[in-house]
Amino acid sequence: MKRRQKIVKKSKESKEFVKGESIEKATENFEGMDRKPIKLEEGWKHVQEGIDQLKNVIEGLSEEPLSSEKHMLLYTTIYNMCIQKPPFEYTKQLYDRYIITVEGYIKSTLLPSLRNKHQEFLLRELVIRWENHKKFIKYLLRYFHYLERYFIARHSLPLLYTVGLDRFRDLVFMKVKAQATDAMISLIDKEREGEQIDGSLLRNVLDIYVALGTDELDCYKQDFELRLLEDTSTYYRIKAANWIAGDSCPEYMLKAEESLKRERDRVVGEAKYLHSITEKKLVETVQKELLVTHATQLLEKENSGCHALLKDDKVEDLSRIYRLYHEITRGLEPVACTFKQHVTHEGTTLVRQAEEEASSRSQNITASNNGSSGAQEQVIVIKFIELHEKYLSFVKGCFMNNTTFHKAMKEAFEVFCNKSVAGIPSAELLATFCDNVLKKGGESEKLSDEEIERTLEKVVKLLVYNTDKDLFAEFYRKKLARRLLHDRSANEDHEKNILSKLKQQFGTQYTSKMEGMITDLAIAKDNQTSYEEYLAENPNMNTGIDLSVTVLTTGFWPSYKSFGLNLPSEMVKCVEVFKGFYETKTKHRKLSWVFSMGTCNINGKFQQKAIELIVSTYQAAALLLFNSTDRLSYSEIMTQLDLGHEDLVRALHSLSCAKYKILSKEPNTKTISQNDSFEFNSRFTDRKRRIRIPIPPIIDERKKVMEDVNKDRKYLIDAAIVRIMKSRKVLGHQQLVLECVEFLSRMFKPDLKAIKKRIEDLILRDYLERDEDDSNTYKYLA
Repeated sequence: MKRRQKIVKKSKESKEFVKGESIEKATENFEGMDRKPIKLEEGWKHVQEGIDQLKNVIEGLSEEPLSSEKHMLLYTTIYNMCIQKPPFEYTKQLYDRYIITVEGYIKSTLLPSLRNKHQEFLLRELVIRWENHKKFIKYLLRYFHYLERYFIARHSLPLLYTVGLDRFRDLVFMKVKAQATDAMISLIDKEREGEQIDGSLLRNVLDIYVALGTDELDCYKQDFELRLLEDTSTYYRIKAANWIAGDSCPEYMLKAEESLKRERDRVVGEAKYLHSITEKKLVETVQKELLVTHATQLLEKENSGCHALLKDDKVEDLSRIYRLYHEITRGLEPVACTFKQHVTHEGTTLVRQAEEEASSRSQNITASNNGSSGAQEQVIVIKFIELHEKYLSFVKGCFMNNTTFHKAMKEAFEVFCNKSVAGIPSAELLATFCDNVLKKGGESEKLSDEEIERTLEKVVKLLVYNTDKDLFAEFYRKKLARRLLHDRSANEDHEKNILSKLKQQFGTQYTSKMEGMITDLAIAKDNQTSYEEYLAENPNMNTGIDLSVTVLTTGFWPSYKSFGLNLPSEMVKCVEVFKGFYETKTKHRKLSWVFSMGTCNINGKFQQKAIELIVSTYQAAALLLFNSTDRLSYSEIMTQLDLGHEDLVRALHSLSCAKYKILSKEPNTKTISQNDSFEFNSRFTDRKRRIRIPIPPIIDERKKVMEDVNKDRKYLIDAAIVRIMKSRKVLGHQQLVLECVEFLSRMFKPDLKAIKKRIEDLILRDYLERDEDDSNTYKYLA
């Protein structure tokens, strides 16, 4: 009964051989054969006959397939020969005969059919023989299944399927692999040249390479892939030499892109035939030969390289260059380097042209020396903005916002955005440009609110590249002060918006003083309203002169010269009244009057008509002297006004030598000297009834700003050094300098000599000390 159960179990596993035959009947056959032991040669004779018949069917020599009964007979014969009791148990002998059978089939049938076959014919025959071999092995595995399940596992022998593969590899593949590989490479090269090939044939052959290898695909890699990559390298090396000699950069790049696409299609396309592990190696090989090796030559090609493409706005070609090189490790570096060189050249050219134009205009040079940037110098800021917009669009569009190109663009703009133009620092140029946009009568009248906002935002972006951001802040603060104090600001919202952009970009501390100035103006307006109410409540205080006073917080505003000007009696009374009013509001703040920033509206009574003159306080004080006399000398005016020579010269020059000659001067020259005398020009006239008489700017204003900034930088360097040393306690000289430069670079580029000098000063002031054993090491003193 045990025997029956075992046989029935086996017949269930082998039911695939029995088509239309019940398991019960198959079991009866097993029992019938189990009654008498089967001898080796006797049993093998039956098995060999069945195997020979199987060969004929597989090779197409017999049209009649093996019946299910025949399949079952072969299986049961081998099965019974394996389970018989010794000495009739033949598992070892059957395993050896399986190997002999496989080798015999290969030698007698497979190898003869492959002889004298070459190229594509060899490949086709190899595929046929491989398929037949697999079919043969598949049936043998069924017949010898008992060996696979019990005998082989128990004795740790190679599996039957493995034996079949090994024999095919050793006896067939090793003999034809060189020819087969050459044939496949030849077909691939034909396809590269545009010929149609049978991709399925290559795929089937390469499946053999894959199947015969290990899990690491050693056959595929060693016997085919290496040869393919070598041939690919040679093929595209020759192509690259031909293309680069005759094609432009865009044409070459287009061919390279198409070549890479075709190579990828051999792995991942619809007609793919290469294994997926080859894709990366194949693509890298093509990239090396077509793109990496010739990168410099391609990108610098005359009339068609990267410089020409950038200049001519060839967006599509630039995008293709990015697509091709961004897949290569560090492939974008030469492209970004070329991009940086081009942008640097463009910007430097703009600066040089501006310098040449400025040098050819001597009058503008004089104007720039007087502290005002001419309109031509301002044009370069517009050109910088246009240049920045152009290449930023390339970075965002063609170069997909890649950080490498953002860095290249930043480094390029830092080169020329920090150059002076006609002696004017770039920081001042930017500040003056903003002033022109924001003040009344400037660009604000030509631009809409949206355009002004966009323009200011672009200026802030340019400022990021400037290394003297603190210098810009000081110039901008002085110009903002003029706009606010002289009511020249076109729109308060625009003033606040640019400060908001600056704060967002550079921090709260950067704009704190400027924001304080705007706040001061708002408070000053409230003070003025209160003052007017005070006068209304105290009519006896009214002087008959409308006085408007702007009270400012000293820490927010630029420092102004404050001289003890002898005001005319009319003005003195007004000042005293306001002092009395202000003391009623607070006694903790002291007023310091800055007459140099004041303006006056006075009525000039001339022979033809009365004209309202808008002048500075200095000019007004000088003119009011002529109410009591007709003629005054320079020394008399200086004595009565108690004004310094420099300020007096500027005031008198504007009234007697400039466009509006309110005073007549003797001698009639274009300069002011101490021997001059002046009298009121009653015959003066102008078609306007109201004119503004500007006063020449201070000659050394730019120098003064630079001095103030350099003084502030000393304190900033001191603060940076102390802050670093306070956290580090002990630090070497070189490391301290590096950290100090890094800390301060967000506002300005500190001079290394200045840092060293400040370190020495801090040592003298007992903030630091040198290490006794190492003079290049500093210690922080708490």
